[in-house]
Amino acid sequence: MGKEIERKFRVKDDSYKESAYAVRRIKQGYLNSNPERTVRVRIDGGKGFLTVKGCSDKSGISRFEWEREIPLNEAEDLFRLCEPGTIDKARYLVKVGTHTVEVDEFFGENKGLVLAEIELHDEREAYDVPDFLGEEVTGQVEFYNAFLAKKPYTSWKK
Repeated sequence: MGKEIERKFRVKDDSYKESAYAVRRIKQGYLNSNPERTVRVRIDGGKGFLTVKGCSDKSGISRFEWEREIPLNEAEDLFRLCEPGTIDKARYLVKVGTHTVEVDEFFGENKGLVLAEIELHDEREAYDVPDFLGEEVTGQVEFYNAFLAKKPYTSWKK
């Protein structure tokens, strides 16, 4: 079984766009958004995926993750079964040192939110911090995509 280990940050400017080596649009919905067992369907770069995630550990850095590619038409069909609220975002890939930083620019009801994730092999692994990273929000539930699908960023009190 897989384990996802990542740090998540707010992004303070759009300088990441100049360094990105790839960008693609992602649409995702949730068949189950219970934090103990989130089940997500995603269309990413013309491919379908089904993902199951478990609860985060106390630090918020790691959690169980199982993901499989599924036929695109099946992913499209599964969207009809999803809970209300979808995520629409562009994902920019930026090479920083030995890691790839994934920067998500959100659209729709989450417009204005930009988050970055750095996937790690170990919770204590060192990584380079690019200038565009702002406040770390690792483990803060309101920045999980499943939460954003139900309580979008534009509905938050500023």
